Amino acid sequence: MTKGGMESVEVFTSEGKGRGLKAQKEFLPGDVIFAETAYAAVVFDSLTHLVCHTCFKRQERLHRCGQCKFAYYCDRTCQRAAWLDHKNECSAIKKHGKAPTENIRLAARIMWKIVREGSGLSEGCLVSIDDLQNHVDSFSEEEKKELHVDVENFLEFWPPQSQQFGMQYISHIFGVINCNGFTLSDQRGLQAVGVGIFPNLCQANHDCWPNCTVIFNNGNHEAVRSMFHTQMRIELRALSKISPGDELTVSYVDFLNVSEERRKQLKKQYYFDCTCEHCKKQIKDDLMLAVKEGESKPSAETVKEVIQFSKDTLDKINKARMEGLYHEVVKLCRECLKKQEPVLGDTNIYLLRILSIASEVLSYLQMFEEAADYAKRMVDGYLKIYHPNNAQLGMSVMRAGVTHWHAGLIEAGHGLICKAYAILLITHGPSHPITKDLEVMRVQTEMELRMFQQNEFMYYKMREAALKNQKIQVMPEPSNETSPSLFHKKE
Repeated sequence: MTKGGMESVEVFTSEGKGRGLKAQKEFLPGDVIFAETAYAAVVFDSLTHLVCHTCFKRQERLHRCGQCKFAYYCDRTCQRAAWLDHKNECSAIKKHGKAPTENIRLAARIMWKIVREGSGLSEGCLVSIDDLQNHVDSFSEEEKKELHVDVENFLEFWPPQSQQFGMQYISHIFGVINCNGFTLSDQRGLQAVGVGIFPNLCQANHDCWPNCTVIFNNGNHEAVRSMFHTQMRIELRALSKISPGDELTVSYVDFLNVSEERRKQLKKQYYFDCTCEHCKKQIKDDLMLAVKEGESKPSAETVKEVIQFSKDTLDKINKARMEGLYHEVVKLCRECLKKQEPVLGDTNIYLLRILSIASEVLSYLQMFEEAADYAKRMVDGYLKIYHPNNAQLGMSVMRAGVTHWHAGLIEAGHGLICKAYAILLITHGPSHPITKDLEVMRVQTEMELRMFQQNEFMYYKMREAALKNQKIQVMPEPSNETSPSLFHKKE
């Protein structure tokens, strides 16, 4: 079954998993298997005035819709491109007096599209909205209550003169959003800014060690007069060699968790029991729970105490980060590392979590040497755990490279930036903004490295002068969120 640009994949019935996607031809790492535009998408409530409602880029100055005073756009091109989807929303917001929550807005956009085009197969879609899983029958009591509230609020917002839908169908749409929503990120891929529905992507089943990854691409703003100016889309990219007939899989959750935790998370959020190889055989669990080897191996009791201490510290760190108390975060990290280092192994996830936070926050506070040391240890651990072509691994290696550059450790910095670039070429592709940024850094650090090798003294002199008009930016303020997860789950 193929349709509109989807010739390289086919929908099939996967044993024990329902529908899945299968490759129709061979793919190599970095190949784009397919690209898909959103069926419907909205910006998160908290960012509606900071992000373009068409291409989802963060911009300094946005143009506001003069009618509803709610939607914002980069420019006239984005505003014109949005009109088909925004037209009904615009008048509904004016009548309602205010914009409803992102969930209601997304449901309404889906419904208006169904009114326009019918609920059958859309151009380029392998399945219709009606056929997407909603899992409403598996909802907990709490989730059913939330669903009821969403349906009530939707009915208040939905204009009486529009086509009306039954309660069951509206519930189906909310169920689809709940378990098929995909997180949309800003142009750098660093912050989650919205949620969208991509019916073809929804067909890809989960595997904790997948052969594909999904990257959000915001279109090309240099192409002012081309159709790609606002063409935001997702790309399904191959992470390893895929043969014809292989199932295409993506990971719904971050791999950096022991199999039992990942399975719990998947059951709670997506209502299925993960039976992938890594979960069944608990592959890499031993690395993620590693303890110090050697003469004085710590007792099970000591390990248990240190892990509990780490969990408590992570709670305190989250609280301090929320309040912007970054020096407090550093203090908590140092105390925790002191307890962890004699007990936990180098790949233990509790140690790696603290190293990651410490390096990020110390970079922000411009304490680069200490940050670089922690970042190096974090990357060494990640390289033993993650798939070699993992997007989060690539981003972490990039961050570590920039931190080493700031610390004046040009050789290590350049090496890490090259490593990150090799990973991101596969996971993000050469035209993604973050890969382009990395290419600039790679060229710059290569030039600096040559200079350093020729004359260290002159290199440091020139570096000092150059830092006054810095090219590689200072680290952004640490975010209180983890980096965007692949699929959006309403909290």
